[in-house]
Amino acid sequence: MIVKAPISRGKIRRKYMDIVIIGSGNVAAVLGRKFKAAGHSILQIYSRNASEASQLAYEWDTESTNYKSMISKKADVYLIAVADHAIDDVAQDLKLPGKVVVHTAAAVPKEILKGITEHYGVFYPLQSLRKEAVHLPEVPVFFEGSDEFTKKKLEALAQSIAEEKVAEAGNEDRLKLHVAAVLVSNFTNHLYALAQEYCKKEGLDFKQLLPLIEETALRIKDISPKQAQTGPAIRHDKETIEKHLELLNDYPGLKTIYLLLTESIQQVK
Repeated sequence: MIVKAPISRGKIRRKYMDIVIIGSGNVAAVLGRKFKAAGHSILQIYSRNASEASQLAYEWDTESTNYKSMISKKADVYLIAVADHAIDDVAQDLKLPGKVVVHTAAAVPKEILKGITEHYGVFYPLQSLRKEAVHLPEVPVFFEGSDEFTKKKLEALAQSIAEEKVAEAGNEDRLKLHVAAVLVSNFTNHLYALAQEYCKKEGLDFKQLLPLIEETALRIKDISPKQAQTGPAIRHDKETIEKHLELLNDYPGLKTIYLLLTESIQQVK
């Protein structure tokens, strides 16, 4: 069950933390910048990619290492922000008793870290993150801890960068959230990519669709996606659908997706 974290009212007293970041990819970079902006100290960054680690260390005015044995033992929180399949490898032989150690993956149970410390957990940012982004995005955070000490520490850290967009979520709920995130972000972006390729081959300017994309995304802030649905499928406009399908005869993959989504839209009650 997802539990919304309580928000302190009035003046919030924040305790700034010393953080070691393990990883140098998109999640590590963006969360590191969010932590710095919130006043926390990035004590060190560890990554097997020495070049990327050095670049982030230079940006954050801190130190980097690509040797696990050289990871600082002085931090409050250790954030493992690596690919899901690499978490177990990072956890091997890493011992940080008394420290809070978390990973950032939605689909990996927190228990993968239990051999490192008694204070382990998950700090999952529900956002598509890219280190090249010129601005820091809004990042809702879902956390889970092995004990109350860990939960309170992670809640405070999450609220320092996400304020009210913070909730406690266990392994199953995070996985369900991840499924929904893939639908609304990864799959939707894939449709953008298909539309862009279609426009390119047909001599159209994909950028002419950007106002439509933006309006559709903004609309669901006020009404549900079901209420916002428009187009020939929801209207059961068979004549227009047939014209579209005829145009897509030269694009069998795209035609299959068009048919599948049309049927799915028409089945929604």
